[in-house]
Amino acid sequence: MINDNQSLSHTKWNCKYHIVFAPKYRRQEVYGKIKSDIG
Repeated sequence: MINDNQSLSHTKWNCKYHIVFAPKYRRQEVYGKIKSDIG
């Protein structure tokens, strides 16, 4: 089994973030859809 935890000398972490690049005009379109889904 693969262990996906990252570590340095004093710390360990497991990063679950997903970064997406979205240009300004596209971001507004996507956020509008998310806001309408949330309510």
